[in-house]
This record gives sequence, C-alpha cells and structure tokens, in this order.
Amino acid sequence: MRHMSFVLSLTAAFAFPAFAQETATTTETMVEYDASTVVARVNEREITLGHMVAIMERLPAQYQELPDSQLYTGILDQLIDQALIADTVSPSTETDTKRVQLILENERLALVSRNAIDAVIAEGADPADLQAAYDEVYGSVEPQTEYNASHILVETAEDAQEVIKMVNDGGDFAEVAKEKSTGPSGPNGGSLGWFGEGVMVPEFEAAVLGMEAGAISEPVQTQFGWHVIKLVEVRDVPVPTLDDVREELSQSLIEKKVSGRIDAMRAAATVERVEIAIPEAAIREGSLIDPVE
Repeated sequence: MRHMSFVLSLTAAFAFPAFAQETATTTETMVEYDASTVVARVNEREITLGHMVAIMERLPAQYQELPDSQLYTGILDQLIDQALIADTVSPSTETDTKRVQLILENERLALVSRNAIDAVIAEGADPADLQAAYDEVYGSVEPQTEYNASHILVETAEDAQEVIKMVNDGGDFAEVAKEKSTGPSGPNGGSLGWFGEGVMVPEFEAAVLGMEAGAISEPVQTQFGWHVIKLVEVRDVPVPTLDDVREELSQSLIEKKVSGRIDAMRAAATVERVEIAIPEAAIREGSLIDPVE
C-alpha cells in the first residue's frame, strides 16, 4: 500500500501528457552524471537524478519492467507535478510544519529500518541452520501413500446397490455419479482427487485402504449417507528433499533471525512506554496536527 498513491499518479504520468508550462527543455550530448545531477528545475526547486533513482528503486516489479525511456519520462513528469503542487502549499503555520515533519520522521524510520532488515535478509540462511531445520522437520518423516478416489453418495443401501448394478452393467462411473450422487462432488463425476490417510471419515478411509486400484466398493455407510467408492489410483509420495523445501525453510529461518535480532535490541535498549491518561482513540484525532484555520 505504501506505493499505491505514487503508482496511481505515475500511471497517469505514463498515460497522459503533462499540462505544466515548461519554460525550456535542454537536450545535450551525454555527460558525466551522479546523484546530484540536475534533471529539471521547477521555479526555484531542483530535481536531481538522485530523486529519480530513489523513486525507481521503490517501484513495484511490474513498473520496473517498463522501457527505460518510458520510466524516465514518467518519473520525471511525476516529480515535476509534485513540485508544482508542493509550491502551492506554504507552511504558514506551526502545525503545517508539524504535520510534514512528523510524516518525514516516520518515513525516515520506516526506510532506515527496512534497509536494515533487507541487509539481514541478504545474509540468507546459514547452511548448517538450514540442514538442522530440515532434519528437525523431515528427519523422521516416512513416505506417505495417497489415494485418488471417486464416490457416489446416495440415501439408502438399496440406492447404493442400484448404483453398483448400473456400473457393473457397463455404466460409466462418472456419468452415474452425475446422475445419481447427492454429494457436492456429483456434478464433477464424483471425483474426490488425491488425499492421504486421516482426511476422510473413518468408515470411508477403511474401505479405501482395503481396495485395489480400479475396484468398486460395496455400499459403505457414513454419517453422510451411503457411498459407492471407486479407487482410481494409488501413489507413494516421497519425503521432500532439502532442495524441495529450501526456499520455504530459508524464509522461516530468516524471519526468525530478524525477530531474534529485534528481540536482542529490545533487551539491550531502554524502552519506556509512558503511562499517560489519554484515550487510545486519540490516535484518530487528525485535528491534533491539522493546520489552524
């Protein structure tokens, strides 16, 4: 959400021509440049290449993929428009300055802390810690068996026997399910997809575990009614390798590392939450920093 207002205005800058009256546009051959290189002047305010780079770095990925020429123009137009608007607002009162100052202080804290966290993230996860995390989570895990089954759910045992007869007489199981099943999977041909042990109700699971792939069950009663089950396929699911789960485990370890460093900072710092008799709803009182009229 931090980028949203900028993205919306930047989109407009890319889509529509600027309406500001620019007094001059200078085109020169390529020169040496750095962050202080001035790329535009709006009244007495200078816009530098550094301003543009700072915005570019914070753009969402889909905008960073745009052509450089389009980005350059869009970002510069945006900064010019912001400068024009800013020049119309004069910090004529103490509270004007207060609001701007508070916002800038918050933005600086957010930026500095974000950069510090990014530095921790860039360190990545220690390989030894990664291996230890993998061993802890998956070291004792056994390969699992999964089952792909379909079923037809009906109200009575007699209805179930009728369904079995229809299938045994050559009826397509999926078509019979669409016609006869009262369960939510009926319109999908009765398919339940892949599932492991412990997912289905006990009576259903017991029937599936006792079947061979391709078989049709006898009627099975559960709390939902009577089922006719077709076991479509069985497969063994191997334990994930470290490479399979490396990204997931790395993310978890990095999050723990960041949290751990913040906890250590809290422990080493003097943090005082001032006990003061003000209502918690005071944080909603924008008038506290609004300009005085």
